[in-house]
Amino acid sequence: MVLQRDGHRGQTLLTVFTSDDVSYLRSESGAAALASVAEFELSDISRIADIAAVRGRFGERAPVLVETTLLRRKAADKLGELGDVSGWLFTGDALQQATAAPVAAHRARRLAGRVVHDATCSIGTELAALCGVAQRVIGSDIDPVRLAMARHNLTATVDLCRADALRPVTRDTAVVVDPARRSGGRRRFSPDHYQPALGPLLAAYRGRELAVKCSPGIDFDEIARLGFDGEIEVTSYRGSVREACLWSGGLAQPGVRRRASVLDRDEHLTSADPDDCPVGPAGRWIVDPDGAVVRAGLVRHYGARHGLWQLDRDIAYLSGDRLPPGVRGFEVLERLPFDERRLRQALTALDCGAAEILVRGVQVDPDALRRRLRLRGGAALSVVIARIGRSGAGGGSHAAAYVCRPSR
Repeated sequence: MVLQRDGHRGQTLLTVFTSDDVSYLRSESGAAALASVAEFELSDISRIADIAAVRGRFGERAPVLVETTLLRRKAADKLGELGDVSGWLFTGDALQQATAAPVAAHRARRLAGRVVHDATCSIGTELAALCGVAQRVIGSDIDPVRLAMARHNLTATVDLCRADALRPVTRDTAVVVDPARRSGGRRRFSPDHYQPALGPLLAAYRGRELAVKCSPGIDFDEIARLGFDGEIEVTSYRGSVREACLWSGGLAQPGVRRRASVLDRDEHLTSADPDDCPVGPAGRWIVDPDGAVVRAGLVRHYGARHGLWQLDRDIAYLSGDRLPPGVRGFEVLERLPFDERRLRQALTALDCGAAEILVRGVQVDPDALRRRLRLRGGAALSVVIARIGRSGAGGGSHAAAYVCRPSR
């Protein structure tokens, strides 16, 4: 058991759980101790005193009891839609990487009716989502601590075993893999540094039905170089891009290479959808598409679906005379060539005191620009700055600024 001080938040974080810790936490005495520790506030103000009190009552077991209590509280929002997770066991890294419940449920629906093997099941998040829809669910993990936690967290209907994800232990199953992309709270960005690495993982399941959860910023060209030729789905939830998931050909929709799933609006776009989206000057509204749409390269498809057009072929901003349902947009009040002095004058004339600044295709730091503008008014407006016109076409490109009123 190792305790570490987080200097930014003053929190005490447990970085290592052992099999003995898990056995204790699963026991009657451990459950009783956790119930007792759950009564402590453990806030930033009270945490030092609370931990001292817990240590006085439970001695060397205090770190795992405090950490488990804190992790359960964090898990309630992220995983609560899976059911009651108040009695689950976690490690810090496992909870950080665990798929948010709505995203896990979305993936499970795509696997409905199949026999599914989660080959990196960790503490059991994906398995819990699959239990209600899959024909049969099997989980394995190489980490004995996380596997023991999964046994505690899941029902007896889930088959669990310890196995290396690079050594397949099932046949005729759809395999789900979520390679570790964190270590000690730090992210691993390169697919070569995933655990297991993405290249060997794809090779191990070549020809199998496979879904691999990856970081949303993964290089799609690098995936292609590894020989993957299926569907890449980018999923967002609560306005944030959560992941990119690789779906092998047997699990993908025929003809689809990219998919964007915006779970908040239950909207799904694919590369097979129409993309006849024109380019033109700004209309009444400017729309900044959801990050999943942009990341999946489906901006034109989104524009075509909603009757919008692009401000520039190479820029993700769209425009239209009406907003798509439920989408936040920016009503254009004034358009001008981007110049800080002219922009300040325009904002001052509109009594702007707070400016949201969105930038694409122009080297501008929004925070630094906001400070330089020195706005003092009472209105809250938005400024959209974009590179318009491709270089070498029609006299070259230029930076334009659109002063807007946000729809909400």
